[in-house]
Amino acid sequence: MKITASMVKDLREITGAGMMDCKKALSECDGDMEGAKEFLRKKGQAIANKKSSRETREGALSVCLKDDKAVMVKIACETDFVAINDNFTTFISKIAEQAIEVGTDGLMEQTGSAGPIKEQFVEAIAKLGENIVYLEGQSWQAAENSVINYYTHTNNKIAVLVEVEAEGSADLGKVKEVVKNVAMHVAATEVKAISEDDLDPAAVEKEKNFLMDQARESGKPENIIEKMVIGRLNKFKKDVCLMDQNYVKDPDRTIAQYITDSSKDVGGGLTVKRFHKESF
Repeated sequence: MKITASMVKDLREITGAGMMDCKKALSECDGDMEGAKEFLRKKGQAIANKKSSRETREGALSVCLKDDKAVMVKIACETDFVAINDNFTTFISKIAEQAIEVGTDGLMEQTGSAGPIKEQFVEAIAKLGENIVYLEGQSWQAAENSVINYYTHTNNKIAVLVEVEAEGSADLGKVKEVVKNVAMHVAATEVKAISEDDLDPAAVEKEKNFLMDQARESGKPENIIEKMVIGRLNKFKKDVCLMDQNYVKDPDRTIAQYITDSSKDVGGGLTVKRFHKESF
């Protein structure tokens, strides 16, 4: 059977495979479209199997937000060249959109609106020529009277989710913008907790021990060292706690002050409930 350019074009649009691969698949299957699709699927699986042991050090993040649900997916590849490729960016966005439907737990075994997730990874590996791995994901459902928003850096290497509770008759459209700003701040800074009360005691103890060892190098008496460390530890807490940090878009205000001022603007009290930050 003669393989026409339109047949090759149609198969390419369906599978995303290269022009020559589509032509070969159609030739091998005597022009049968379904057979050619299966041929390409098997070829893609073979490529995926071959590349599965290759190390993945690069990658990107994608976030999808729909109504009161949000997901973040972290997907790795081998090189930054692929990580910033439009095809890879489109792929991870498509995976995030489907993760809204099926959740991020056991994502690789799920079937989304575009088909089995695992098969979509196989197709992407065949198309992009690198090992591609789903690392982890976050699935959030907003609590009652809460708003979720996110920020992703332009290179998709940093992504942040933030949830803020809004009291009374707050303008939720304005609240969403506030949440976006807080997410942008978290992306730009090192944040370990919302407030001192939320800090991991083990992290505080580790920092204290580090500061003690550092202070002892001064040769000062132990009682002086204790006082030095208390001051430095308090500074550490303020540096890594969100509410105590200076707001990156307005350094004259802390995030706590920004939230207080924004509460007045939106017509209801605001409370940051949680955040999650991932990066490559």
